[in-house]
Amino acid sequence: MWCAVSTLVGGMFHGASFLVWIIIYVYWALALAAIAKKTGTPDEWMAWVPIVNMWLLVQIAQKEAWWFVLFFIPIVNLVASVIIMMAVAERVGKPSWWGVLIIVPVAQLVVPGYLAWG
Repeated sequence: MWCAVSTLVGGMFHGASFLVWIIIYVYWALALAAIAKKTGTPDEWMAWVPIVNMWLLVQIAQKEAWWFVLFFIPIVNLVASVIIMMAVAERVGKPSWWGVLIIVPVAQLVVPGYLAWG
């Protein structure tokens, strides 16, 4: 009996976690597409494709192509993410310190929306 209940609760938890992940992904993609449109960056559809959306961020930040590779190097990717998001913030007319907030767990949910629609 307990095994069945535990399996049911575990399944519900995983289902809810997956739903939250999907909602966050859609929010991030919508925000990134809006930022691309706001900055006049072509191919805003790339916001919806995993990994390719990082290339779009590099394009929005107007960084060289090799910055894309930095996303795949552990620890370096944190520094690169901050620098790129600082450049993105400046491109949309916001203070660059908003880019630093991308490494703060809860703030990283607010930053893309603020840069896109704030």
